[in-house]
Amino acid sequence: MKFVLLMPFLYFPEDKSEYIPAAISFVIFMILMALTFRWILRKSKRQEEETKELEQRILKERELNKNQEHPVD
Repeated sequence: MKFVLLMPFLYFPEDKSEYIPAAISFVIFMILMALTFRWILRKSKRQEEETKELEQRILKERELNKNQEHPVD
C-alpha cells in the first residue's frame, strides 16, 4: 500500500518563500496565545484574592454571630 495516498494534504514547496506567510501567522497566533494565557492568569489571581476576602468576611461574621448567641460570662 502506498503511504502517499494516505496523506494527500502534505505539501512541501520548492520555493521556500512560501513558508513566510505561514511563519508570520504562526508568530501572530503564538503572541495572541501568550497574551490570552497571561490575561487568564491575572484574572484568575484577582478572583482568587476576591474569594479569599469573601471567605474571611464570612468567617468573621460567623464568629460574631457565634459570640452573640453564646456570650462568655
